[in-house]
Amino acid sequence: MYDVWQNALAEIEQQISVANFSTWFQDTSLITAEDGNIKIGVKNSFYVKQLRARYYDIIANALKNNNTQVNNIEFEVVSTNKPKIKPREISTVQPIKTQIKTIRKNNHEIKSFSNGLNPKYTLDNFVIGSNNELAVAAAKSIINSPGDKYNPFFLYGGPGLGKTHLVQAIGNELLRNNPDCKILYTPISHFYSDFIDAIQNGKGKEFNLKFQKLDCLIIDDFQFIVNKEKSQEEFFNIFNDLYQLNKQIIVTSDRLPSQIKTVDERLSTRLTWAGAFDIQLPKFEDKCAILRAKAELQGAEIEPEAIEYIAENVNTNIRDLEGELSTILLMSEVRGLTPLELINNGSVSVNKTSKLRPVSAKQIVDKTAKYYNLSTKEMCGKSRIANIKNARQVTMFLLSKELNLSTNKIAAEVGVKDHTTVMHGIKKIEKDLKLNFILRDQIEEIKEKIYG
Repeated sequence: MYDVWQNALAEIEQQISVANFSTWFQDTSLITAEDGNIKIGVKNSFYVKQLRARYYDIIANALKNNNTQVNNIEFEVVSTNKPKIKPREISTVQPIKTQIKTIRKNNHEIKSFSNGLNPKYTLDNFVIGSNNELAVAAAKSIINSPGDKYNPFFLYGGPGLGKTHLVQAIGNELLRNNPDCKILYTPISHFYSDFIDAIQNGKGKEFNLKFQKLDCLIIDDFQFIVNKEKSQEEFFNIFNDLYQLNKQIIVTSDRLPSQIKTVDERLSTRLTWAGAFDIQLPKFEDKCAILRAKAELQGAEIEPEAIEYIAENVNTNIRDLEGELSTILLMSEVRGLTPLELINNGSVSVNKTSKLRPVSAKQIVDKTAKYYNLSTKEMCGKSRIANIKNARQVTMFLLSKELNLSTNKIAAEVGVKDHTTVMHGIKKIEKDLKLNFILRDQIEEIKEKIYG
């Protein structure tokens, strides 16, 4: 049965991307294949839904091509937490007493080394979805072969989307594989503070040497390095030293290096040598999966309808999503009602879609035009000048996301001929938002003016 599944996996691997194969099939197993009833083991409940929806036919055909009867395929969550045992190495050269002293000394060094990692952040409790699957695939590659393909690993995305969780999970997995691995996780603000302290105390050289001893350096919130030229120069030198030694470098930011003001061009280029991976806002299905996983982790029961209600109404980030879930679960415990009962009787109200008071289409149009230093008439006219066209498309996007207007209604509000122009404009802004953090900032600023 093992050979059948390995052969099937080999065939599946040829039909889908490397990233998708690594994400969805790496931890699968064939449990049973009796009388055409196939049961496949997967990591968690989110995998069940994704494999059934996206890869059912591919799996069925791969098994059939390997002489396996397929009438029905079921997916079952199985534990993948297998203990990893490191073989004990004993040198015949050293006397046994010397070995014991060496082991004790090494253990003391490991325990005394502060890596900054939070052990609660693991891949096991990180929910994989369409918004982060490529970043997770790269993370798994790093865990299997640090310092190799994805070095440096630059991860970016808005706040509260799981960047810190994922990069700390990499560090924790590396330590699980090799307890002797020297890893340091530090926000860039701590790096900056420690560097200033070292300079003031005449210990600049010691500061640099501390980093050269690392096997993996994880820098969080890199965007806060703005205007810190000396820190950039020091980080640039540390980066080069570690990179030359094939040590793993991991950096997170809320935007690409090229979009951070005053970041040195050489440093910006180096950070994305191995590409840049983003975590996007989760889609509805992803949010439902996250909520289910978090509830299971807390041992709490919550109705599917309640999960869907929260997912539908929280459109900001994962942090807010988890916050709303925790609030509802706490109220459920205190009041002795189920989460759905609380929602249905009006005891809780979740609405993270719009920020404050209700607004009209006219207010959105007027505020957006004013933000871009245009008159409403000018923005809603027929001009094809780039800055005016961009402002018009941003307005279309906001009317759609904030008020959920139909494309025909939006067309009437911004003065375009038909709904296809609106659809094109909205899709363009959605696509640009994935990489253009300047545009993200602009839209957030416009929202503040609309709801302020």
